[in-house]
This record gives sequence, structure tokens and C-alpha cells, in this order.
Amino acid sequence: MEPLRLLAVFAHPDDESMGMGGTLAKYSAEGVETHLVCASRGERGWFGPEEQNPGLSGLGQIRTRELENAVRELGVKGLHFLGYIDGEVDQAPHTEIIGKIASHIRRIKPQVVVTFPPDGNYGHPDHIAIGQFTSAAIVCAADASYTDPESLPSYRVQKLYYMVDSENFINLVAPYLEDMSFPVDDQQRGEVAWKEWMVTTRIEMAEYCHTAWRAIQCHQSQLPSLGALAEMHEDAAAAVLAMQGTFYRAFSLVNGGRKLETDLFDSLPDKNRVEQNSG
Repeated sequence: MEPLRLLAVFAHPDDESMGMGGTLAKYSAEGVETHLVCASRGERGWFGPEEQNPGLSGLGQIRTRELENAVRELGVKGLHFLGYIDGEVDQAPHTEIIGKIASHIRRIKPQVVVTFPPDGNYGHPDHIAIGQFTSAAIVCAADASYTDPESLPSYRVQKLYYMVDSENFINLVAPYLEDMSFPVDDQQRGEVAWKEWMVTTRIEMAEYCHTAWRAIQCHQSQLPSLGALAEMHEDAAAAVLAMQGTFYRAFSLVNGGRKLETDLFDSLPDKNRVEQNSG
């Protein structure tokens, strides 16, 4: 029986820890093989004085190290970069980036893939783009007639999930965060909360949220984006993070219906899920 594998595909370093750190830590601890594909190295995410900005290459190196430390904290087995520049993921050549993601899917062979929803959580063009590219790559990876850059055999993902922010979570953290709205072209974009009834899957991972908080702390360059949350005591921060773990099941080949899931691997065999610290 194949071991369980989870692949998260995001745009920037910190998306994994701030968005689903508790969930990744939980599955890693339970023996699920977890992988992360990151489209960029976060080259434009500078929050300090502009005269101290290390530039695209320098900041990319800083954030790469931060991400490497974070995924180590979370127990993620594989970290893979696509090589695009922060802020330009939506401009990536579509055939090229889809092919790269398809190669990762075919090589890793995850039963479950997680990425951003169509709204990108708060409208970030990179988030929206990587979600779309990942969806396309899943289709291509399953197509035996499609040739990816590594010429790997076809592989069919069983379930695709969007990582979403529930209304209850947004209402909880909004008072601590600065205004997250920002202009894109001629419109303002901002946080999009998903109604509780729209959430198809809720993961109980409270016991792993201290680990998630430590992973977030690895992203030192990005802590200013958290506002007052960054100053919280670890116990309080872990309680906030426990409100995450909410996902929308975009498709599943093994189950359906409106019953709330409590496991991304629901209806998949799990005999090979063995806690890493057992025995």
C-alpha cells in the first residue's frame, strides 16, 4: 500500500506556516509524507526601511533560509522551488510553470494537494495564479498523453483542497491586524472570509499549534505583517492558530457530500499513517 503523501503548493515563503502550519505539523507527526512547492523565494517581501532593503537576490536568500528552518520545524520532508520572482508569479509562462508543477506531482505522487482558493485568500495576484496553475497541473499530470519536463509517467491526484480563512477566524484576528487591503490595477483588494457553511473540511490540530508558531517565528523578516499578533505570548498565539485548519474540498475522487470532513485523507486508506515518534 502506498504511503500517504500531502503536497502543498504556495506562492511565497511563509504561506505554509502562517496559513496551515498546524495542519502540516499534524500530518508530518502522524507519518504522512509532506511536501511543499514554493513558486518564489519572496524577493519583494521587505518590511524594513527601504535604505536597508537587501534587494531581490539578498532578500530571496534571507527568506529561503527562513523557509528552510520553518519546514524543518514542521517536519516537512521535501521543499521544492519553482524559480519565479515574488510579485511576478501571475506573469509566469503558463506552459512552463504548469509543466514544472506537473513534474513535482508525478514525482512525489501525493494523494492530496492543497493550494490557494480562487480569491487567493485576500486577492494577491501570485496566490490566485499559483492556485490556477496548480489546478491545471493536476489535470496535466493525470493525462498520459501529456509530457512534463522530466518525462515522468502520469499520476492522478485523488483530492484537491483550497486553504481558506473562515469567517470565525477572520473575525478573531482582524482587530490585531493592520489594514490588509491593497490596490491592484484600479481596484482595492483585501481579505475574503469564507462562510462557515462553505468550509468542507476542518482539521483538529490544536496540539500542533505551538510547533506552527515556532515555524512562523522562523520567518523573522515577515513578522511585521502580523501586526500585534507577532507580539503575542506563544500560548495565546497557539490558541489563535487553532482556529485555522479550514479547507474547501475542490474535488475528490473518493468521497463527496455535505458532511464536514475532519481529515484531508478522509475515505483514503490510512494503514501506513504511523506516528513518527511511535516505537
